[in-house]
Amino acid sequence: MIKGLYDWTIRMAEAPYALWALAVVAFAESSFFPIPPDILMIPMIIARPNKAFLIAGVALVASVLGGVLGYYIGWGLFEAVGRPVLEFYGKTDQFGTFTETYNAYGAWAVLIAGITPFPYKVITILSGTTSLNFGVFMVASVIARGLRFFIVAALLWQFGAPIRDFIEKRLGLVFTAFVVILVGGFYLVKFL
Repeated sequence: MIKGLYDWTIRMAEAPYALWALAVVAFAESSFFPIPPDILMIPMIIARPNKAFLIAGVALVASVLGGVLGYYIGWGLFEAVGRPVLEFYGKTDQFGTFTETYNAYGAWAVLIAGITPFPYKVITILSGTTSLNFGVFMVASVIARGLRFFIVAALLWQFGAPIRDFIEKRLGLVFTAFVVILVGGFYLVKFL
């Protein structure tokens, strides 16, 4: 099934309505779809490098709007499903403690998930479930998704097809290492 979705996504990159397809994929990936928009965005930028930043902008806007849907899925499902399950098992107090901790560091969670290969949709839904401050969620989402999509666009615009392999195979690792170094740096500054 995933292979079929991947093939469909690649075919969309070549279609005349590719920007619309990118918007749909970026929107859906932020709340429920398993294929990241990068799979569509990369071939689109290689085919039209002069539109690299427009393509990244479409991915950014659609992804953040999809994140809003993910947030509201988490919020709505929690009230309908999550809370009754927690009450049944007597775990509402423990979830309350988790919620406080998550919301204290929620901006970091959104930033990390928005930049790294960690599924952003998980964090959008969790943010809604814990009622993370919506403004914090939005700012962190715009920064994270903007960094992710515009860095990819800038690399492809500057270096073209030769950088494609690096982006597809190693950019997630580079983003993850960057986040680890960034968080580690803040940790060292705070505790040293």
